[in-house]
Amino acid sequence: MGNFCVSISHAKDNVDKATVGFVVANAAVGSEQDTVVFVSSEGAHLAVKGYADDMHEEGFAPLKELMTNFVEAGGNIWVCSPCFKKRGYEESDLIEGSTLVGGAKLVELLVGGTPHVTY
Repeated sequence: MGNFCVSISHAKDNVDKATVGFVVANAAVGSEQDTVVFVSSEGAHLAVKGYADDMHEEGFAPLKELMTNFVEAGGNIWVCSPCFKKRGYEESDLIEGSTLVGGAKLVELLVGGTPHVTY
């Protein structure tokens, strides 16, 4: 079991990038990689209950389905706490499988050489 990190900084401002990020994350977790999706900036919206329900990029599964499958397969969604709070959300707004974290948590993961891709 290895580690893999996908960073997503887009949501409805770029549904394609948000979707492809979760496609890659699902591929990683499906390949038995201990996988984290880190959502930041506009991507923090993705961690809000109901936000991704109507997001669907043509040619891909709906984003909500991709996110649900990722969490059910054992993936973790880390949400940039300052990004989330800046947008007026509270911890009670988080979707299942997501956790608020600070930048130090991401640095801790990456400093050990964890592969990382960004969308």
